[in-house]
Amino acid sequence: MPRILARHPEREFTFHSSRMRMQKVSPEQLRAMNAQRERCVIELGDAGVDAVLYACLVAIMSTGPGAHRDAELAVAEQLAAGGSEASALSSAGALVDTLNDMGAKRIAVVTPYLRPLAEQVVAYLENEGIEVADWRALEVGDNAEVGCIPGDRVMEAARSLDLDGVDVLVLSACVQMPSLDLVQAAEDEFGIPVITAATAGAYRILRAVGARVDIPDAGSLLRADAAVPAN
Repeated sequence: MPRILARHPEREFTFHSSRMRMQKVSPEQLRAMNAQRERCVIELGDAGVDAVLYACLVAIMSTGPGAHRDAELAVAEQLAAGGSEASALSSAGALVDTLNDMGAKRIAVVTPYLRPLAEQVVAYLENEGIEVADWRALEVGDNAEVGCIPGDRVMEAARSLDLDGVDVLVLSACVQMPSLDLVQAAEDEFGIPVITAATAGAYRILRAVGARVDIPDAGSLLRADAAVPAN
């Protein structure tokens, strides 16, 4: 996220984070991680930020259909109680909302998760009315290892997908899996819009703070306002 926002041609962003501890990407540890939300929001709420992004997609999607709405509401209420007017976003909600903004009805997805969690992500998206035509799970269970998955492994999974009739390829349904340097190349190769949980999160942040969506070399989604004259 800092790398994406640092590319903005007009705005300067500061990046503040608070980590929810997790070692294994498992249902039990995801629930334990979610239980740390209040601490993290407290730590960020008085930093004067304009937007807060709950940035673990699977932590929310694994808790049940539509859970991003409840999570975002809980964060917003906690921020407001502390006197903050920051927008409350989530990577899960950002992905759903961004796909809807793009008019995507049929998508393909690459995830780093173990298959049972990947299946929950697919079911979550389909519950939102988005057809997942094909998907791949890289079966990585170690949280730190997710952040070190080689790009060629991600692209190999993407190339194995059936993209016939697909509106959008979600190259990484995980903010942590490295993918930013792959997005534009994948879009050029496959000839369809390519997004990730991270680029969707950045898109929603830019919209929330009223900034132009104009980030180079990160796919067409983040050039949505590139042709719009600056104010």
